[in-house]
Parts: sequence; C-alpha cells; structure tokens
Amino acid sequence: MVGIPELNAVVTQKDELTPRLMILRVEPDGWEPPSFEAGQYVLLGLPPTVKRCVLSVEEETLPRPDHLLRRAYSIASSSLNGEYMDFYIRLVSTGALTPRLFALGVGDRLWMSGNPKGLFTLADVPPDRDVILVATGTGLAPYMSMLGAYLECGGSRRILVLHGATHSWDLGYRSELEALQHLCSNFSYIPTIDRPDDEPVQWHGRTGRVQQLWQSGDIDEAWGRTPSPEDTDVFLCGVPGMIDDMVAVLTTESFIEHTRTVPGQIHVERF
Repeated sequence: MVGIPELNAVVTQKDELTPRLMILRVEPDGWEPPSFEAGQYVLLGLPPTVKRCVLSVEEETLPRPDHLLRRAYSIASSSLNGEYMDFYIRLVSTGALTPRLFALGVGDRLWMSGNPKGLFTLADVPPDRDVILVATGTGLAPYMSMLGAYLECGGSRRILVLHGATHSWDLGYRSELEALQHLCSNFSYIPTIDRPDDEPVQWHGRTGRVQQLWQSGDIDEAWGRTPSPEDTDVFLCGVPGMIDDMVAVLTTESFIEHTRTVPGQIHVERF
C-alpha cells in the first residue's frame, strides 16, 4: 500500500495490567535494536486497516488508508537491555493508534522507528545530585528506564519516585517499585491516588494529586531533609496540569527549568 512502510518489529510480550493499561514488549525484526539514553522515546506505528480493540470508540473520521498511524512512546525498559523495548501504554478509547495497539497480540507486527529521540534524560545531571521523579499515569515509563540504567542500589545518589494515578490498579510497576524500595536504602517510592472512595478494599496509602506530595512533608520524611536546587534535580512527566502546578511551586523555591540554552534543575516532558 502506498505510503505504508514495512512493519519492521514484532510484539513478543503483552502484559495487560488492566483492560486499559498494558506493557507492550517489542523487538525489531531483522535489524539491530538502536542504542538509546534512558528517558528517550521512539515512534510506534500501525496501518489504519488494523482492527481496533473492543473498548474503543468508533472513529468519526476514518484515517487515510495510505498513511501509517504513528505516535511517540517513551521507552520503559532499561537502556542497558539490547534485545527489546518495553512501552507502558494507556488506552485512549477515541484515539487513532492506541485502540489498534491494544488489539495486538504476541507475534503481531508493527512499525518502530530506529532513531530514539528526546532530551528528557539524566545525562546532564551530575552523579552527586539527588533526583526526584514525578509522574502521573504512564508518565512513569521513562523513569522505569532511568531506574534500570542509573539506580545503584545502596549508592550515594538518592532517587525518589512520586507517582499519581486515579485508582490503585492504575499504579503500574507498583510491585517492582515497592520491591526496589525494600532492597535499596537510597531509593524511595511514594504513590498516591485521587479517587480512594472507588477502591473495593480500603486504600491505606496517600490520597490526592501527586503534586500535593511536594508540600505534604512526605519527601522530608523519606529523605530526612528538604530538597533544594543546590542538591536535587526534579523530573516531571505527565498531564499538563500537574506539570504547570509543579513548575509554579518549584520556581518559588528557586528551582530553574532546564532548557538547551539555560541549565536548570527542573526537567519537563509533557504529554
């Protein structure tokens, strides 16, 4: 079909965490996986002729049949792994691509770009600085890659993950992060949910939006000190509302947003 490139990758594992949340493992077929820096992304794509999953909403406007549907997805697997890439994906029922990705099974083919991109990485953060990783939903994906590549269990750098979701079952990778917290004295994980009344079993953890954790005292309790621009870099990945709130609070505390021309301690990746 004109305009549709060869589907050059294959699904080798699919973990359905919920009907609307999955981890998709993809391997290149016939070519070497590209090297990447933890925190970067690649493009995934499918032809519009691929069926949509049952939980999707029917498309009001059909996509052009000769154009590949492509979207950027952060790589969730460690950059030290050279065989496959994992992607932590939430279903957007009205979307063009995710309903088709959710319909894939092991052995199905898709297209994957071979040039990882993005500056949302730890590459520019000196190893003697502590790091706080703040995410909503699947914004956790690049952090899982960073932890796999950079977390030195028991090392001098402290890393803290703050993860916000709607419900407890939306806290993907929760068991892995809780295990890391028990194993690594320099790693902390604080999840929060904002609809505790929906839980079938009482939720005993934090409640509210993830940005509220910054001023709740939980970080001070975990670290025994208050993070400051002199010793800590903060990464933000998720919905615009969370990022806007966090940037506003952090700038009042003298943190500076990092750009290509101005180095700072706030690193941002917006959905």
